[in-house]
Amino acid sequence: MLSKSDAEKLIHVFVTSRLDYCNSLLIVIIIIIVIYIFLQYMLDMVKICSSLHINIKAQMSTQSQKLRKDLLIKHCAGVNQSLVDFNKIDLTNFIVDDKNGIIYCYVPKVACTNWKRTLLALKHDEPYPNPMSFKGDWVHQRTDVYLFVLKAKLKHYTKFLFVRDPFVRLISAYRAKMLKYDQYFYDGYVRHILQSYEKQSNLPVGYKEAMEKGVHPSFHNFIQYIVDPRTERYAPFEPHWRQMFRMCHPCLVEYDFVGHQETLQEDAQELLKMLKLEGEIKFPPSNKNMTSTDSVKDWFQSVPLEDRRKLYKVYEKDFQLFGYSRPTELLDE
Repeated sequence: MLSKSDAEKLIHVFVTSRLDYCNSLLIVIIIIIVIYIFLQYMLDMVKICSSLHINIKAQMSTQSQKLRKDLLIKHCAGVNQSLVDFNKIDLTNFIVDDKNGIIYCYVPKVACTNWKRTLLALKHDEPYPNPMSFKGDWVHQRTDVYLFVLKAKLKHYTKFLFVRDPFVRLISAYRAKMLKYDQYFYDGYVRHILQSYEKQSNLPVGYKEAMEKGVHPSFHNFIQYIVDPRTERYAPFEPHWRQMFRMCHPCLVEYDFVGHQETLQEDAQELLKMLKLEGEIKFPPSNKNMTSTDSVKDWFQSVPLEDRRKLYKVYEKDFQLFGYSRPTELLDE
């Protein structure tokens, strides 16, 4: 039988252990509460920062669009902007989407394949198909837009275009049509350029044989062809290297949105948001093999300074109208 002192010791040990347990439990609970409060605070901060980031991006996009459109107004000042002048222009590059009230002026080598895919997808019923499900060759079929119809719709539809640094676009056109060509480009351009500026003769008749033999103009040959005054006396520039302003006529058409290839994904998202289509369709990802601005100087190393300056004169309006800086590192050596 336990003595009174032993019983008191046991009771003391029991009570002490219970108190220690309760104290430990209380500390754990307090720690959990503190962690919970901290996590809630961090979550709220993330939401606030995310909201601020979205608002800042939206404000920057709005400001960017204002600057781009103001620049067009500035450089188009004094130009007769009456739609009557449409009687004199080619409307080949305008695509009309009546379902969504959209007019798109496409510029070759400025994400036009993916925008054509996107507009084609939008013509279907919801849920819209993936734009990438449409083959590139198929989306480039010619679409005819009648002048009197377009004039009426220009006043009410949302009008947009995407542009690109003119020299980067030119490099992209060279890569796509002078290094990789079909029979049309071989007969119409590659052979002519090589015969005129490289004095080559006895060239293969078929493009496949020419491709196998590595027959193609140098980048300098291509530039020589473009700056040669005789080129456009014979025929207008092919659309892949025709000036952007000559295809989309920004001094005649008051565009609601001017996108840039350099900020393609961000601009595409903002445009779809403006069209209230942001949650309905996703613009395709950019081409990983896209010509970058960083490579321009390397490409132009083989082009004499005089030809570079002539080339700038050919594309000067594109540089000015669409906010691209004069490439002084190429022109002021």
